Amino acid sequence: MTTTYLTLTNSVLRELNETELTSSTFSSSRGIQTAVKDFINKGVHDIYNEGGEIPLLYARTTQNLFVGDNEYDLPTDLRKVDIDSFTMGPRELVTNGEFESNINSWTTGDGSPAHTTSGNGRLNLNDAAAYQSVETVVNKQYNLQIRVLSPNSSASGLIVRVGTSAGGTQNLSTTVAVSDFREGKILNTVFTATAQNSFIYVESDGVQLDVDYVRCSRSDILNRKLPYITHDHFLQNFKAMDDRNRSGNYSDPLRVYLLPNYTAFGVSPRPNKSDFQISYNYYKTHTDLSAHGDTMSLPDRFRTLIIDRAKYYTYMLRSDPQHAQLADRDYQRKLRLLKVDYATKNEYMRTDAIGESVATNIGGRVS
Repeated sequence: MTTTYLTLTNSVLRELNETELTSSTFSSSRGIQTAVKDFINKGVHDIYNEGGEIPLLYARTTQNLFVGDNEYDLPTDLRKVDIDSFTMGPRELVTNGEFESNINSWTTGDGSPAHTTSGNGRLNLNDAAAYQSVETVVNKQYNLQIRVLSPNSSASGLIVRVGTSAGGTQNLSTTVAVSDFREGKILNTVFTATAQNSFIYVESDGVQLDVDYVRCSRSDILNRKLPYITHDHFLQNFKAMDDRNRSGNYSDPLRVYLLPNYTAFGVSPRPNKSDFQISYNYYKTHTDLSAHGDTMSLPDRFRTLIIDRAKYYTYMLRSDPQHAQLADRDYQRKLRLLKVDYATKNEYMRTDAIGESVATNIGGRVS
């Protein structure tokens, strides 16, 4: 995806025998040059509008829920929500616990913790310590999972503590023995919070260790799929109950709906705790090309598709229907290839037949 806005524009201008632009003259284009720049973006719009659900614009996002609040804004770059993708689970309490690009949000203890690009990013502790405070509810249990590896393949241990202060042991104190770099060791444990803020503390036992991730969440919240219902179904069957001014009606959300204006989604019943997290997939809107070095979201091999569409609009501007028709024909042919290669589809087969056994032969007969 390296084709730039300048390259696309000049490809059209070249075929029309017009003066091409440079990086320095791009912003001061005039006449047909400016029109072609507009037609490039218009062509990209056409592709996304006709291409439907393009996987390249597929994204996943999360939304934390709060006690008593049942409606939440959808992303501002939303094009379409995948209504079958809503799931709910416990909120991840650790910030930057995956260490993908840095160790921000972690406070340095002893030594000098650092970031390493090994794996997908890790916290390197060379005779060092780091900690982070997370919000907890007193007397509630929390799952803590930590993966640690030894870069030197030597036997060593990671000290793990959870308490009411950095390095405190009021809730947990253990040492994870690590011997193999490639395999590493995963700690799965549970602690009971005794304060509104619990400190997760990790320290290498005098040697060098890599912490792959640190994850912490409520133990009493299970991950599950939230079925989608229409907004009308919500109004007819659940809204009256959800709107009662009684906290006793709050509970674990069981269903999700979209508001008619498509700017927010809602859950029902209203959540009874602020430790839920909703995850869902959606298709993003694309961003118009603007600067000469901007690149398109589509693969480079489809740049001719955009060029053909821009040529079509340019020929229509010039009142040249014959050449416009030819450009549109090429565009439609290449668009079919785009739909075949990138349109989303189910990558599985299944049957709704009920019985102890189902036999399927090569010809597709089910018996």
